[in-house]
Amino acid sequence: MLLDRFDLKDMAIKVVGVGRVGTFCAILLLMAAEDDPLFLQVKEARASVLEPYAGKSVYPNHGERVVRGTRLMQSASDLFLGWTEGKERRQFYIRQLRDMKTKILVELFEATTMVQYAGVCGYTLARAHARSGDSALISGYLGKSDTFDKAVATFAAAYADQSEHDHAVLMKAVRRGDLEVETEPE
Repeated sequence: MLLDRFDLKDMAIKVVGVGRVGTFCAILLLMAAEDDPLFLQVKEARASVLEPYAGKSVYPNHGERVVRGTRLMQSASDLFLGWTEGKERRQFYIRQLRDMKTKILVELFEATTMVQYAGVCGYTLARAHARSGDSALISGYLGKSDTFDKAVATFAAAYADQSEHDHAVLMKAVRRGDLEVETEPE
């Protein structure tokens, strides 16, 4: 019903990110009027990497699995979020394309601002997880102690250390000339 006033005018294949190499992704241009465009993104949805461990999805379409998970985790999801299946039985999910990425300049934060930002990120992540499961069960599992908190903090510190180590190895390879890099002009 939302799309009834729009006509498909053009389509372009989109290069996908590293985690989706080999999957189909396209951008659709729909127009309702000369100055009323709508861009939709169509992304191929394949079986979850967790299927070998957690079992097959209860949803017959992997696009539906992605959409239902998105709606569960996000407090407000895309109005155009949906799924479909192609002629060759490939499964897709569709969403409005809003290429408005931004980067928080955490390197400019003072310690107090960083602590506040980390708190907001933690709250957002916890809220999404609470929406995706039985919050009472999760709370009961975590208990009243700080064991889980400490485990997550230990993991985060180890992950940060590993990231710094990996970056140092990368930069060393670049300086030796083993790896060619290109940088974007600022």
